Amino acid sequence: MSDRKEQMKQWLDGLDYTDYSLEIASEDASFRRYFRLQQGDESWIVMDAPPEKESCDAFVKIANKLTGIRLSAPEIIHQNHELGFLVLTDFGDVSYLQDLKPENANSLYGDAKSAILQMQTRINADDLPEYDEVLLRQEMGLFKEWFLEKLMGIELSETQLGLWQMTVDTLVSSALEQPQVFVHRDFHSRNLMKIDDRNPGILDFQDAVKGPVTYDLVSLLRDCYVEWPEPQVDQWALDFYDFAVLDHLEGVSASKFMRWFNLMGVQRHLKAIGIFSRLKLRDGKEQFLEDIPRTLGYLKIVGMNEMSMVGLNALINELSLTFRVKKLKW
Repeated sequence: MSDRKEQMKQWLDGLDYTDYSLEIASEDASFRRYFRLQQGDESWIVMDAPPEKESCDAFVKIANKLTGIRLSAPEIIHQNHELGFLVLTDFGDVSYLQDLKPENANSLYGDAKSAILQMQTRINADDLPEYDEVLLRQEMGLFKEWFLEKLMGIELSETQLGLWQMTVDTLVSSALEQPQVFVHRDFHSRNLMKIDDRNPGILDFQDAVKGPVTYDLVSLLRDCYVEWPEPQVDQWALDFYDFAVLDHLEGVSASKFMRWFNLMGVQRHLKAIGIFSRLKLRDGKEQFLEDIPRTLGYLKIVGMNEMSMVGLNALINELSLTFRVKKLKW
């Protein structure tokens, strides 16, 4: 047993849990781990957030914001911020990623889009970090550093750097001109649990910010882990718009909203590809490489359809990125 798990067990023993089992439930792209604590017929989730790597403070703060408007975030049963442990209610083990299929997608995404609308209209995000220009550029820089340079071994020429800079500038401008609202920041199928009451169960929200109105929607509908036909994605996005335009998107045309949606996806997917590459190279989590081809495919779709992304499309084609990614050994 690791020292960390032994420390967790000693803490749980002090809370009067007895005759329980403790098994790994999941890991994510950070240093956090989640264990399922089973005691008789009851179960809870124990979050392990090493305090030198992760803080529990933001998780607790955002959980309270979500439950405060009756969205389904885990209830915090016990907490020890000094040690970095939380005991949470258990939403089970059926994620959106596991359960999504054509026959239930409209229902599940309907619940998720409703949750986004409530987060955007009912949560005050003024006390959260801003998704500002510095953060937007820093995130996109992960694509250049970790994917192009470190994973693929590609050094951009002066002309290619110009195309890259043009792409980044366009994406920053589009993100900052959008209404700024509560943003979960990782609202996708691995972080949404299918539950019976007030679906979905929302997880991994501790990095929430005040940012662009399309960010969570594109995270959901152009998910790095599950792909749907583009006409269906567009229809789901416009369905969301039809409700949002009655409130916090009043005066925004459907065409402008869809352009924001498409360009926000490019920003997120550049970031995601960089993170997947870093997880492989720095942290040895090779499984995330399997998601790069799908995510790169989203960049190709928008690059072909959005005139402002002509620079990105040229860069992808000139570097033969689609071909090179397919040749990688997963």
